[in-house]
Amino acid sequence: MSVADAFDAVAGSYDAARRRLVPCFDAFYGTAVEVAAPPLRAALAAGRTPEVLDLGAGTGLLSLLLAAAVPGVRLTLVDAAPGMLAVATGHLAARGVPHRTSLADLADPLPAGRYDAVVSALAIHHLDDDGKRALYRRAAEALAPGGVFVNAEQVAGPTPALARRYDEVWTARITELGSDAAEIAGARERMRHDRPASVTDQCRWLAEAGLVDVDCFFKEWRFAVFGGRRP
Repeated sequence: MSVADAFDAVAGSYDAARRRLVPCFDAFYGTAVEVAAPPLRAALAAGRTPEVLDLGAGTGLLSLLLAAAVPGVRLTLVDAAPGMLAVATGHLAARGVPHRTSLADLADPLPAGRYDAVVSALAIHHLDDDGKRALYRRAAEALAPGGVFVNAEQVAGPTPALARRYDEVWTARITELGSDAAEIAGARERMRHDRPASVTDQCRWLAEAGLVDVDCFFKEWRFAVFGGRRP
């Protein structure tokens, strides 16, 4: 089963489990929105429509949060799972948010345009390291000057011992929050597609792609928000 097939299979129930499977949900997504928002607000102040590209957008969760925080944005959502994009389209259309979708893999060329923010949440870790570096270069090139790239991501522990500890903490937390055996098993089955990298490596790759002010803005065990700005 491909990554797209695995997520299409849970498109209808995906959002309901987010707050259990991402124990730091509010801080995690909230930080991503805070990092992405300034250039979007600057575009509005300059009298133009802020453009956002959401990579591996899934059901549109991060896009919806950005649209709520900065009304007036226009969104482009990229995902390889048509069922997930259909859910995202329904959510955005119901709220009257201008958007377009692109059914594509993250290894494919990005939709043409210049974006004030390129964002992603819990998607890029499905690429191998070479794929991540290549995507970061394409994302940096797609940014307008002053635009930001933000990745809210599941990351690898920098050592095997820490990777094991990340998993132990995650399992305990989601169990406390009400994930049952079936939900945990389903999450672990999807995680078979994961190829996470460390925060340190990925911040270095962003700098190598030409971004500045690269930093990790939030981290709680395996969940991190990092990114940078195009000069």
